[in-house]
Amino acid sequence: MVLDLKTSSEALSEEIAEADGKVRRSRVSGMDRALQVIDYLYETGAPAGAYAIAKAVKAPLSTVYVIIDDLVEKNMLARNADGLIWLGARLYHYGLAYARSLDFMSVATHEMHDLCREAGETVQVCGRDAEHMLVLAMADGPSHFQVASRVGTRVPLNWTASGRLLVGHMPEEERIELFKRGARISPTGRATVDATTLSDAAAKAFEERLSIQAGESDYSVACIASPIVDNGGDCVATISIVLPEQKVLADKSGYADRVKASAARIEKLMGWRNH
Repeated sequence: MVLDLKTSSEALSEEIAEADGKVRRSRVSGMDRALQVIDYLYETGAPAGAYAIAKAVKAPLSTVYVIIDDLVEKNMLARNADGLIWLGARLYHYGLAYARSLDFMSVATHEMHDLCREAGETVQVCGRDAEHMLVLAMADGPSHFQVASRVGTRVPLNWTASGRLLVGHMPEEERIELFKRGARISPTGRATVDATTLSDAAAKAFEERLSIQAGESDYSVACIASPIVDNGGDCVATISIVLPEQKVLADKSGYADRVKASAARIEKLMGWRNH
């Protein structure tokens, strides 16, 4: 949310308070003040007037009026017939989006554990964090095979099978620019760093709903991943099997079929199989 620079920023960035007979200046950002107003309404659970809000958040009434007007205009707050202020419809939509994200992780985690039991290997759910792939959830396989990446691990997109899929839906120019910024030489030296090559591979993997890499980030470690695609056609996450490289060579199609089926089941349960 960006508040109007000609009004809110000037009104909110500096407030004058009297202390010990001297003028003391304190800086509070427009975003902080907006959150204070929203938090107050949320915590009290009832509509309130501008004066009550200003008193509660210890802000000048003129500042609170500016905040309220901006947020009402942006549908973050609503003004009822009595002039009282309450939370707006836009916040409700944000809440729904957040709830859907929680539903997604619940569905994806359940499927992740099912795939782990079925394949007998470690399974991960991964997402994108700028130019990096991020491990969101993980189920350890029953074998003694150790996977270096754990939940919270963040690695360059060009090192992993999932990394390519996570940007495969993007326009070509955006993919190339992203790989130009973020591609790095991997510990094994086997990961591709050329942005155009990576972009082409990402698009192909996304179209085929399958990406396989072996030994690019870790020696003798392979990953077989499939994209989880929402109704808009964007890859919101991936599900992948992480296993010894030799096992992929022995049964590539078997693992590929399993991981693609798992991704499809997640999409179906989330109501995303319309793309």
